[in-house]
Amino acid sequence: MLPTAARRSLAGLIPPKIATPGAVSSGTTSARTAQVIDFYSKLPKGPKPESERAGGLRGRYFEGKNASGKPLLATVGILFLIGYTIDYNMHLKHHKSGHH
Repeated sequence: MLPTAARRSLAGLIPPKIATPGAVSSGTTSARTAQVIDFYSKLPKGPKPESERAGGLRGRYFEGKNASGKPLLATVGILFLIGYTIDYNMHLKHHKSGHH
């Protein structure tokens, strides 16, 4: 992996103004290292509580106890039927004059 790609992928994990390579990699514990440790110790641990999970359609059909792909398949099927109906009606307009 290229260094720039690695930096981009890790950019969301490490706040750039708190954790600099000089502050984290030095052998002694400094104030900046203490800031990094303090920042990460305040982050929540474990799975999200049930009340904070996604609501609406996503929470109802794709997460939790009732998770399934049926709504996605139904949407694809409905779009297929709508497209087929439009295509068939356009084809009938072609045969309206009686010749093929």
